[in-house]
Amino acid sequence: MANSNKENVKWFRYAAPYINAHRGKTVVLMFGGEAVLHPNFANIIHDIALLRSLGVKLVVVHGSRPQIDERMEQRNIPRQVENNIRVTDAETLVAVKDATGSLRLHIEALLTMGLVNSPMHGSQIRVSTGNFVIAKPMGVRDGIDYKYTGTVRRIDEVGIKTQLDYGSIVLLSPIGYSSTGEVFNLALEDVATQTAIALKADKLITLTEDDGLIDESGELIRSCSIRRVKTLLDDKDCHVRQLLLRAIIQCGENGVERCHCVSYQSETALLQELFTRDGAGTLIAKDHKEQEFTATIDDVGGILELIAPLEAEGILVKRSRELLEVEIDRFTVIKKEDVIIACAALYPYIEAGSGEIACVAIHPDYRKGNRGERLMEAIELKAKALGLTSLFVLTTVSGHWFRERGFIERSMEDLPEGKKQMYNFQRKSKVLIKEI
Repeated sequence: MANSNKENVKWFRYAAPYINAHRGKTVVLMFGGEAVLHPNFANIIHDIALLRSLGVKLVVVHGSRPQIDERMEQRNIPRQVENNIRVTDAETLVAVKDATGSLRLHIEALLTMGLVNSPMHGSQIRVSTGNFVIAKPMGVRDGIDYKYTGTVRRIDEVGIKTQLDYGSIVLLSPIGYSSTGEVFNLALEDVATQTAIALKADKLITLTEDDGLIDESGELIRSCSIRRVKTLLDDKDCHVRQLLLRAIIQCGENGVERCHCVSYQSETALLQELFTRDGAGTLIAKDHKEQEFTATIDDVGGILELIAPLEAEGILVKRSRELLEVEIDRFTVIKKEDVIIACAALYPYIEAGSGEIACVAIHPDYRKGNRGERLMEAIELKAKALGLTSLFVLTTVSGHWFRERGFIERSMEDLPEGKKQMYNFQRKSKVLIKEI
């Protein structure tokens, strides 16, 4: 028991930077009606309450497709689906209102629960719902009248932000209201996407049946860009998966920095994804106009030009063109309009399970952005792909920059044997190491 408590304390300390990073951030959390039916949904509710307690501004968007289907079956209402879109006639709309309203009340009740000895005891969560989603009819398309099936016209972001600032969780259903007083049946993905974009949310989190996004070979994608998500779109994909992928793409292309895709079946996936280094599902980062690339021989001149001032100051060890040409595939570069504005190199020590980060350089005109963080993320991904478990750097003047990014100062004796033999005692570089 004592060891278990110690491990819990260690984990809590480790999670502290992530807790600080997420505090005050706006997150849109999206899940379908299938998630509500799953036995693990109680844990998801507890995790939502915990996120709010940690200062995350939460908008929860729920779906209700299976619940609507159940109500329609009970009432013997025939389902009409055209182009993978439900046609909502007057009878179907009654089932939609019943299913969605009941589900919203159920989720509100769970979020309000505060039983003694339960994870939500003392949470005192406020849940806000309302007419935050303004809708319009989908209308007639290809000769088909979709009737009370609609799309999002706009989101009342001022109203939602006001509730978030009050400390409430905003709960949105896949229902929208028109200025003429009508109610429309909306797609969960449309509501979540338009809400995230309107709020300029920091994250969109989607809960799905799978562990995350799955590639063509059936493997979990741990992290990728929006460009990669586009390659997963396939006409053979099920409609729901296509809606999910398009929601992620639309958010990423309209300012949402990060999207996460995790499983609603896992008891720990949501918290793992947000508060641990490796996560549990898929992290999708929006595309940047400045792109990261593995350097090629054509980039040698640009790298030399970038690092020359730092070499002249003695900050970087001087590299010859010949050496750089030999080691060019070790370098990751960020380019803007084919001009290299940042670079870093990774030298792996496979037997030691470690890798050296070297030659980190960012053009002076571009040091105020997050390019250093992007370089470090790219290097860490490469290191993990090689099976490395730690990274180290030798530096004379940039120690604080690396310490701010999780590196810890260590002694020369902690270096891999091959690197210890090459240590330059005249430079007296500090050794900083980070576990990955």
